[in-house]
Order: sequence, then structure tokens, then C-alpha cells
Amino acid sequence: MSEITINPDQLKEILKSAIVELIRDNRKEVSEFLAEIIEDVSMEQAIAEGETTELVSPESIFKLLELNS
Repeated sequence: MSEITINPDQLKEILKSAIVELIRDNRKEVSEFLAEIIEDVSMEQAIAEGETTELVSPESIFKLLELNS
């Protein structure tokens, strides 16, 4: 079996082309994947923020929900 040698610049271009083709050919799946990542990061940030804020009673939350419905 023969050995193939690729310099770093060639490898970089090959990988770029492969990634662009992957995204182009699987646009829907890539979009869904990115949306999931954004949701996960947002949830993680909300949880972290919630851990540092003052607790509120369930009653006050229900009052706010009643006012907004």
C-alpha cells in the first residue's frame, strides 16, 4: 500500500471543503443541531442565574401568571 503525504495547508483546505459540503448537504440536520446547542446553553445560563437570585413563593408566581392571562 502506498503512503499519501499532505502538508498542513492542503489538509486545512480539504477539511474546510468537507465541512462546507457536510453543512450544505445536511442543512436541516445541522440547523436542528445548532438550535439544540443554543437551547442547552440558554437553559444552563438560566439555571446558573437562578441559583444566584432570590427565591420567590409559588403564590407570587401564580399571581403574575393570572395577571398576564
